[in-house]
Amino acid sequence: MPLKFTVVSESKNTRARLGRLETPHGVIQTPVFMPVGTQATVKTAAPRELEDLGVEIILSNTYHLYLRPGSDVVAEAGGLHKFMNWNRPILTDSGGFQVFSLGPLRTISEEGVHFRSHLDGSKHFISPEKSMQIQMDLGADIAMAFDECAPYPADRDYVKKSKDLTTRWAKRCQTAHTRSDQALFGIVQGGMYKDLRKESALEIMELDFPGYGIGGLSVGEPKDMMYEVLDDLVPIMPRDKPRYLMGVGSPDCLVEAVLRGVDMFDCVWPTRLARHGMVITRQGNMAIRNLPFARDFTPIEEECSCYACQNFSRAYIRHLLKAGEVLGIRLTTIHNIAFLTRLMQEVREAIAADRLLEYSRDFLSVFGTEK
Repeated sequence: MPLKFTVVSESKNTRARLGRLETPHGVIQTPVFMPVGTQATVKTAAPRELEDLGVEIILSNTYHLYLRPGSDVVAEAGGLHKFMNWNRPILTDSGGFQVFSLGPLRTISEEGVHFRSHLDGSKHFISPEKSMQIQMDLGADIAMAFDECAPYPADRDYVKKSKDLTTRWAKRCQTAHTRSDQALFGIVQGGMYKDLRKESALEIMELDFPGYGIGGLSVGEPKDMMYEVLDDLVPIMPRDKPRYLMGVGSPDCLVEAVLRGVDMFDCVWPTRLARHGMVITRQGNMAIRNLPFARDFTPIEEECSCYACQNFSRAYIRHLLKAGEVLGIRLTTIHNIAFLTRLMQEVREAIAADRLLEYSRDFLSVFGTEK
């Protein structure tokens, strides 16, 4: 089997659980946050730096790697792990979300999606079968089924048709996927309609994938609405398979979703924040580019053990960002990834000690306060 998931322990007063996810390139402790390496790199961070931070798995993007450099190039290099010199697990998304976010540049049909490249306007077509071939060429440990991610808001009729299309495409993906050392996850859709979510879950679960993504959330809906969907959906998902909430990465959402039984997360949010001079702290996001930090010679966070906090001050990092020096973005990126990696470690420790409820109350009471 290319993947083995074991529930190690479960919280007594929440739906949270500790898991162990075994892949061909290593073991992942869950709950886990996966930094996004869209172009086969987590922007500005070297693989060794990610290893030093304790990152166990990253996500790369099928759509972007298909366009550039091409999945055939990656395959010729020996696969994504060798191409980018990352020897730990990798998950590739299907390209569905990126294709559907192109809006007027794409056309959806039963067969797949015709679209124009955002790079040069060239015409392309991705079907479930094509997505599987690209992902098999890339050779990640975990591939995702090709799905349609319905926008928010969207009327019920559209979401129902989208959900049904996702199910039909999932069956085609399963048929087309033949790589024995790669696990294929199905994706549950259904928008914000709880009954459609349940229908989608039951349909996708019937196909017996080794893991399940929860797609179509964190697409603009209020956070409380996302939590309500998870409250309804997660209890009917298999206990013995990983649950992956796609595209979610803010600390409050991570903690809230773990409480509801989610195991895996990914998001470009921490690295995107870093590139805009924002760092994550226990009190919330801090705009380190702002003038008040010009003479602040303390670290981003006193208790943080990351390279940025152990060696540099807020004033210095602000200076680098204002001067357009790449090191500034590297340091904010390192800190933000370190913050989320450490947060998930603390969450796992809280689950093991059966005190996640108390931990979450303490964390959420402080996170997001003004700073």
